[in-house]
Amino acid sequence: MLTVVPGDGSGREAGKDNSRSLIDEIVREGARRMLAEALAAEVDAYIAAFAAERGEGGRRLVVRNGYHQSREVLTSAGAVEVTVPRVNDKRTDPATGERKRFSSAILPPWCRKTPKITEVLPLLYLHGLSSGDFVPALGQFLGSAAGLSAAVITRLTETWRAEQRTFAARDLSGVDYACLWADGIHVNIRLEEHKLCLLVMIGVRADGRKELIALADGYRESAESWADLLRDCARRGMRAPVLAVGDGALGFWSALREVFPQTREGRCWFHKTANVLAALPKSAHPGAKKALAEIWNAEDKPHALAAAKAFEAAYGAKFPQAVAKITSDLGQLLVFYDYPADHWVHLRTTNPIESTFATVRHRTKVTKGPGSRAAGLAMAFKLIESAQDRWRAVNAPHLVALVRAGATFINGKLVERPGEKTQSEAA
Repeated sequence: MLTVVPGDGSGREAGKDNSRSLIDEIVREGARRMLAEALAAEVDAYIAAFAAERGEGGRRLVVRNGYHQSREVLTSAGAVEVTVPRVNDKRTDPATGERKRFSSAILPPWCRKTPKITEVLPLLYLHGLSSGDFVPALGQFLGSAAGLSAAVITRLTETWRAEQRTFAARDLSGVDYACLWADGIHVNIRLEEHKLCLLVMIGVRADGRKELIALADGYRESAESWADLLRDCARRGMRAPVLAVGDGALGFWSALREVFPQTREGRCWFHKTANVLAALPKSAHPGAKKALAEIWNAEDKPHALAAAKAFEAAYGAKFPQAVAKITSDLGQLLVFYDYPADHWVHLRTTNPIESTFATVRHRTKVTKGPGSRAAGLAMAFKLIESAQDRWRAVNAPHLVALVRAGATFINGKLVERPGEKTQSEAA
């Protein structure tokens, strides 16, 4: 049972380092005890699975054998001291003759930090923390600097660079991306080259899962930078996607028309709304946001076109530049209506990219000690790789194959006989 020993009334812990709060100690102690119970249960289950196996004299071949030496593991709850039970497994592999060994799936022998801690490192680097700053910063926050030396961080960075290079050279002929999102992420927090940006493409596989397609460093989202990336993907076997969704940056679209001319273009409503509001006075923002929502959230394309005309009538006389941002790209902004209604929420914006870099892209201050382009690219790759495990598949994933096959959808509904008009069109 976990007990709390009150202090002397001064707000400090009795017999503890004053820098550590009582609540932190409670959380860490609870985490330590739960981890210890989980490890013990894992070992007990392993031993019970082979309880029937006996050696000479009828003795069990798999038994407990004390504990390994204690070690600290960095977790999201802080530094937790762990003592792993030891297993004596006397069984041998019939094929090789080698002794079999128990390895904990919860806490492998090499583990000194949890995956969540590893995910934090790239994010902190992109925010401006240098490798030499990780030890004092995280050490104070987690209560221990074990496993966070500058040399360890440097080795991790080198490993991540190698992983990023391997990813960038992989074969794409075996994967089919029906749709993709593209965006340029300006991460000048750590990099001296202010014009450098990260070119990101995320695609939808045939089974509906989202996956990072490509990540590269470019020059201000230029057409040539995007074209180089798209050409490289094509050389590695990538098929032309059915639809590409992105913001209004001309560089990507001119490159897409050159490399994959058959791909349809869709504009991101998140970026477009921001562009429209930037051309309007703040007093007009509430009404404009509501009017724009009437367009992209309409039940079908005819209603969306009617809402666009209403927006032009309301704001065209006073703010023609703001209205032109909608009317000039209206076809691309409403292209999602030509695809399954279940997919509209995914095709209206570049949200998979926006949400991944939300904590990084809006930072504009360049800190001291800027990092290299290779390091920044590797850190961004690890950031996306960590986030990718949490991405959910698109709605109605079974319809992705129909989209790739060229099936006709009108106002979100599948048309089995494209030559015939739907009821909505006839009306």
